[in-house]
Amino acid sequence: DELPEEVGVKILVTGGAGFIGSNLVDALLADGHGVTVLDDLSSGYGENLAHLRGREGFRFLEGDVRDEALLAQAARGQEAVFHLAASVGNKRSIDNPLTDADINVLGTLKVLEAARAAGCRKVVFSSSAGIFGELKTLPIAEDHPVEPDSPYGCTKLCAEKLCLAYAKLYDLEAVALRYFNVYGPRQRFDAYGNVIPIFVFQILRGEPITVFGDGEQTRDFVHVRDVVQANVKAALSRGVSGAFNIASGTRITLNDLVDLLRETGLSPKVLSGPPRPGDVRHSLADLRQARTLLGFEPRVDLREGLKEYVAWAREEAAR
Repeated sequence: DELPEEVGVKILVTGGAGFIGSNLVDALLADGHGVTVLDDLSSGYGENLAHLRGREGFRFLEGDVRDEALLAQAARGQEAVFHLAASVGNKRSIDNPLTDADINVLGTLKVLEAARAAGCRKVVFSSSAGIFGELKTLPIAEDHPVEPDSPYGCTKLCAEKLCLAYAKLYDLEAVALRYFNVYGPRQRFDAYGNVIPIFVFQILRGEPITVFGDGEQTRDFVHVRDVVQANVKAALSRGVSGAFNIASGTRITLNDLVDLLRETGLSPKVLSGPPRPGDVRHSLADLRQARTLLGFEPRVDLREGLKEYVAWAREEAAR
């Protein structure tokens, strides 16, 4: 079914049943927009959208982002497309590089073609700091050399280049948001995912956590609410195309992260492991471009965000 004419701006969210996507969908609906979600539920969770069943202005299409006919149906009449559907993570891409490329590169190209054919104004693409590889300077600006260390980073780089090429060639604005380490409610334990949910769910199950290397590697963690804010501002920006870092603009060592988890009431048992291939040593984003051109400003402090996440994870683990 089509969305009714009386809803606000009509928006397509690919991967909208996922962690970031479902948080974005909630925010868009709260702002009065009409939202179509396209998701095959291979890594997203239907329960992330269960509370939206029957809600006016919301529709769900189950299917693969590489399905051109379904994409054409989903994109029809939409003003903006948030493209979050992806094969995510360094390890998954190393294990299955062909699948990773098929979803992240060809899937993105099909989304761009569907958006162009439907006359969409804007595509907001979820990219990754994984495009940079090992950092040469800190903080890292958008013009830092891109030398990804995994197939995942390579496919994300290719996909965002496709988005920016479309913005130059066609009547379509495109913004690529380079997420650093995103965390927050609805992020479940996944061996391919962020260190925060991996640690938290292992601790809640009474399992030891493994800190690879010396634990002094640093990460720039950004809360999902800030990532949602960045997506919305990117879509609302007029005449803006380009790639932007989305992060907190701060960094913390993994050893210090473990200490912060203790402050939430968790009691981690820590093991040491060898450094992992494809992992960068340090990470810290320069946010000047996002602040200046998108009006993005991170708001959620890591200590506050971790307490919120651990509370959500306790409820999730209890279920």
